[in-house]
Amino acid sequence: MGVIRGRALIFWDPKVPGSKYRRKLDAIDTDQITPAADCVSESLETLDERWKAGSFRYLMPDFRARVHRGETFLVAGDRFAIGSSREMSPAGLKGIADEAGHEMVIVCGSNMGDIFRRNALNLGLHVVQSPEAVADAQDDDQFEFDPDTRRLTNVTQGRTYEPVPLTAKEEEIRRSGGIVAVGRRELPDARDRAIVEFPDASLARSLTATEQIIWAHRVDKDRRELKPGDTLRVYADLLPASDGTAPFAIHTFNQITAGVSAHPRQAAIANDHFVFTGREDDERQTSIGRVFAAEHGLVPPYYATPGDGIFHFYFPEQGLVVPGQFIPGADSHSRAYGAYGAVGIGVGSTTLGFGWATGYVYVTLPKARRVVLSGTLQPWVAGKDIVLELLRRWGAKQSQGMSVEFVDTNRQLPIAYRNTVANMMAEGEAWNGIFPADDVTAAWYASRHQSTLPYPFVGGGASARYDIDEELSLDGIIPLIAKPFSPGNAFPADEVARERITFDKALIGSCTNGSYDDLLQAALVIRAARAAGFTRSASVFVVFPGSGGVGRQIERPDSRLGGESIAQVFRSVGGEIRQSWCGPCFGQGPDALQPGQRAITSFNRNWQNRMGVGGEGYLASPAIVAASALAGYMAPPSELGLKWDPELYSV
Repeated sequence: MGVIRGRALIFWDPKVPGSKYRRKLDAIDTDQITPAADCVSESLETLDERWKAGSFRYLMPDFRARVHRGETFLVAGDRFAIGSSREMSPAGLKGIADEAGHEMVIVCGSNMGDIFRRNALNLGLHVVQSPEAVADAQDDDQFEFDPDTRRLTNVTQGRTYEPVPLTAKEEEIRRSGGIVAVGRRELPDARDRAIVEFPDASLARSLTATEQIIWAHRVDKDRRELKPGDTLRVYADLLPASDGTAPFAIHTFNQITAGVSAHPRQAAIANDHFVFTGREDDERQTSIGRVFAAEHGLVPPYYATPGDGIFHFYFPEQGLVVPGQFIPGADSHSRAYGAYGAVGIGVGSTTLGFGWATGYVYVTLPKARRVVLSGTLQPWVAGKDIVLELLRRWGAKQSQGMSVEFVDTNRQLPIAYRNTVANMMAEGEAWNGIFPADDVTAAWYASRHQSTLPYPFVGGGASARYDIDEELSLDGIIPLIAKPFSPGNAFPADEVARERITFDKALIGSCTNGSYDDLLQAALVIRAARAAGFTRSASVFVVFPGSGGVGRQIERPDSRLGGESIAQVFRSVGGEIRQSWCGPCFGQGPDALQPGQRAITSFNRNWQNRMGVGGEGYLASPAIVAASALAGYMAPPSELGLKWDPELYSV
């Protein structure tokens, strides 16, 4: 491989003026790299023109032209490409350079988004982490990158850098040209099913809950010891995708298995992203998974049709997610499965396609941190408030890519709250988040007539090592509202209420807060507020159930609502019930925000342009969103004169 040469294309932080002392932009998310509205594939064989045209459109409108002029060393700050698992982001960047005969090199600081990094290596896009190179770079600096040694040189500054090293497996994937070549090489030896054996008590004592599950699912059984930094093959119990991430996974699977009769192992697909937009190109996107499912005999519950549900709700609801499993999903919010005592991680589409072919994926074990939830839940505090407070405390560094183990000391958090917290470990930039299975978990499965589960419940061992061990007292957590443009930009809801921030839409649902209990808590607030004289929503008020099953359930009478159904309560104040899907959360469909619009939502991300180009999203619990809809400005239920009563409002 020859040396790659090009000039720097720097993303400066617009909030820091000046020249010499300006700071490179941190925390660029994948929604900014490739806007959601442009993330639709016209073909499995070629990049859609819109991916490339859309790249960085709102951060740097002339990005494509600059790359074509030879500015091919993209320089950004820390936490580059956090968030979504969109394979279109690295694919689009690589495609922009390819069409001009160039090669792009990403140069960034610490804590690159783990899914983007994996996707880039799988696709053959060069990525380099070097905080020193980022700090030194100036506009138009001439750079060189040696693909053989990965050495980076700023020719203009006369400095050479040794980037953060790759793991041995990452280096193999890079040198092989991507994940397809590795998959073809390993396919002949892939077993139909690996043996899952959990460690004995003496070994489990020294392992975290996540490490015990990974150890049990390791393909190479001769490996007894595990430590952070180890890369190993791990058998997957379930390999789920959505209609948004399935096409790239299908393409990868087909390339790896070309000429070989193969069934996609542990595959599951849910149509929840591009299904209710009315757009022809979105229908083509969805049809790719539909045809694949028909060819390979994927049927419910392993194939969910439009409206069946958002897959982070649908698959657990259908019994496909159980404690002790290892579930690498294409979507970043696959971390949600940690609510059920499983290890759920986001891996992107190409890795998922590799897993469909082999039955396993490669993982590099991260460092661990433990968050002990002590104290007592306070009035009106739900799972959303807990995770917003945690992200606020973690600040710019967030979780640092660690595996996060939650200890619910007093067993206070229902599964709905745990789902919110584990789900938003994606926003916390954690590798995974897990609530080790306990009595709360067992009760949830028993209520669904799943009293016999295949794997044992595991918790962190008494001698397990946590690089960070922290306590989060529930005594001090109050209702919160996160302002744009970060989930960690959270403020006390009563203080926000004094600002009288109005909005155009109040939206409840998503994979973060779309369960029956989430919607029930919102309905309980509305029912009490009606009695206090708040009888009509002051804005558009829309509810998105987490699954079709939840959608049907909320139409049934509930004794806690005096015989009304949740849906009746919502409709009584002007609320509308939509199909179960993800669209509005990432700016798709008729409920997406338009330029200049503002919404208060129970969604998980409020990054710039996330809910619609030019829109502003705020995040809060379902109870706060419901109260705000009736108040006409962002406010907690107490603003309506409601006094907390656990008998009335707890779920």
